[in-house]
Amino acid sequence: MVRDLKRSQWVALILIPLLSALLVFTPAAQLFTGKQLPTALLVMAGMVLFATSALPEFISALVILVLAMLLSLAPAEVVFSGLTSTACWLIVSGMIIGIAITETGLAQRISSRFTRYLDSSYARLITGIVLMGVMLGFVMPSSVGRVMLFIPIALVIAENLGFAKGSKGQQGVVLAAAFGCHLPTFAILPANIPNMIMIGSSESIHGWTPMFTEYLLLHFPVLGALKAVLLIVLILKLYPDTPQRMAPVQSNGGFSGRESRLLVIMLATLGFWLTDSIHHISAAWIGLAAATLLLLPGVGMVSTKSFNEKINLSSILVVAGLLGIASLINYSEISQVVGMRVLNWLPLAPGQDALNFFSLSLLAMFTGVVATLAGVPATLTPLASQISEMTGFSLEAVLMTQVFGFSTIVFTYQSVPLMMAMPLAGVPVIHAARLCLILAVLTVLILLPLDYLWWKWLGWI
Repeated sequence: MVRDLKRSQWVALILIPLLSALLVFTPAAQLFTGKQLPTALLVMAGMVLFATSALPEFISALVILVLAMLLSLAPAEVVFSGLTSTACWLIVSGMIIGIAITETGLAQRISSRFTRYLDSSYARLITGIVLMGVMLGFVMPSSVGRVMLFIPIALVIAENLGFAKGSKGQQGVVLAAAFGCHLPTFAILPANIPNMIMIGSSESIHGWTPMFTEYLLLHFPVLGALKAVLLIVLILKLYPDTPQRMAPVQSNGGFSGRESRLLVIMLATLGFWLTDSIHHISAAWIGLAAATLLLLPGVGMVSTKSFNEKINLSSILVVAGLLGIASLINYSEISQVVGMRVLNWLPLAPGQDALNFFSLSLLAMFTGVVATLAGVPATLTPLASQISEMTGFSLEAVLMTQVFGFSTIVFTYQSVPLMMAMPLAGVPVIHAARLCLILAVLTVLILLPLDYLWWKWLGWI
């Protein structure tokens, strides 16, 4: 039985006991009180299982959820909060919308328009998809909505170019769409939830709100444009393939009745998403309302058979497990305990601009690992005045260092849009996990020094 273990399972069997021993038998254990230590051990084990894919991802999710309940680490409403979260229902509605876009032929119609401009080379294809994702960030403020709309179209583009399901080409196209419409757009002020949390908390706590253009100028050249270039290069390197240059499918005249109905529903959904600041209805319930319409007999375009065959329950369990980990971290207040300790350990001092900048940027990234992306501004914004005194940086500069942290995703569980994109596309999460980890390392090694030089040139530090 032991000899039958896969390499990923061997890695997990070695890493989990090793990291647990380092946490339990070192002074780090003294940081935690009560149930925080077993919670930290369980969270760490879950992160290893998801990162290595030692078990099928939905089984890893169930293991984490079950152990959290058996060990009474948190109430059921916390452990299973992923199943009641808006993210879970966004995924369900996204799957239904994706089925409708595909089955009505609307995705085929849209993708055939783009395919003719992108099929000359694989590099041009991946570059074009990433750029389309970035452009969507300027016109559509919800990364979740961008994923729900863009992934089905990207899948049909991949099919049009002859990439079989599970091929490197198909996986590369999906990753380009998912990462392209998410990671570089953190450099666009209203394009993602952590950006908006930072704006709201900095305004309410410190009375400062960044302007769109100053935010874009400070962050987009490095964390937007250069990160997009880095993303393209990585996908081309990790998922090489060659388009088959298949002839784009020709549309048969005008829109069919089913396509027209779907287009009306999608435009209405998009309209409600774009105006959520007026009506204050969650994007999840707007998406679920659209999905319900698409399921109604005589109105919708998704049959009961298609729903039963194409809705992936295991993907929903994976998201529930990942969100359960995030909820456990927040409930146990591990992020606050670790965050304050780490702040005291950092070598912060006035006059050490480079060291201060790198320390604060990496602190924000580390906070995102233990508190998810939305937890970065929630955790660090209240500490900004104290950090400003410790570093000599302006309050505004301290707040802006958070952007590097929540735009650098180390593990997929940190990001709801990435957790949504993989199930919607039917691509194993391990591919997103690998790309996240490699991109995070290269971002620290390449983009962080460039970001520092850019800030210096602009006079922010």
